[in-house]
Amino acid sequence: MKKFLLPIMALWLTLSFQSTNAQSINFPRPSPTAVVKQNFATSFIEINYSRPSVKGRKIFGEIVAYGEIWRTGANAATTIEFGQDIIIQNTTVPKGKYGLLTIPGQNEWTIIITKDLNVTGPRAYNKDNDMVRVTSKVKTSTDITETFTIDIGGISDNQCIISLSWENTTVHMQVNANYGAQLKSQIEEAMSKDSRPYYAAASYYYAQNMDLEKALEWIAIENNLNPNRYWVQSLKANIEFATKKFQDALNTAQAAAESAEKAGNKNVVKEMNDLIANIQAHPDFKPAKKKK
Repeated sequence: MKKFLLPIMALWLTLSFQSTNAQSINFPRPSPTAVVKQNFATSFIEINYSRPSVKGRKIFGEIVAYGEIWRTGANAATTIEFGQDIIIQNTTVPKGKYGLLTIPGQNEWTIIITKDLNVTGPRAYNKDNDMVRVTSKVKTSTDITETFTIDIGGISDNQCIISLSWENTTVHMQVNANYGAQLKSQIEEAMSKDSRPYYAAASYYYAQNMDLEKALEWIAIENNLNPNRYWVQSLKANIEFATKKFQDALNTAQAAAESAEKAGNKNVVKEMNDLIANIQAHPDFKPAKKKK
């Protein structure tokens, strides 16, 4: 009996040793995990997913079935987090973490943002948890994307594009943000406190052509607090010109040009001289009468 047990114990010890050593080795994962994080509007978008590769296989229509829920990656469920409220196809999606699912098709896909964070297959999917669905036309290419890739591009203040690419297929989903309203709210909150960003707030309002009278009020306060700063004076001159306060704009532009000249900033000197020429050429400009 002992002779019989000895070989079995030796085999068990060998297998145990091999198993223990295998667990301590960091083997490459066939579908490595990835995190895509992108600053967008006043916050961010973060996507967590796993990246399977083609490896010579036919993917869509075979490995990934047409017309069925796909986890949009491998291994665990793919998730997407929005750091602020965003808008997809006129539907507001509140800030938070969601599942990202797709239903691939030969000519178009359905892209789904779901409240469920754990869907890895069709049986686990519940349509009642959908936040929004997007239909996206398939774009095909002769170039092969070997490893499944999710990308965030086409970024502007109010919009970005999430792209899903694998094999020779790419689909897109547009994400929008009400950036102007959100930033306006943040500016108004900041301006209600003791330390107020007058220059930054006026700059944004001027750039967005928002309530220029309010922008002029703020930049005037900044100019009084910090006189002879050419960047403040130049912004004030531009806002005065935009609000058709031509004589004020002329006076401020001349002061800004002098301050910039002393500071050695030739670009601002040129910008102010150009502004002075535009003011003097404006049909509504009436030069102030010289005092006798």
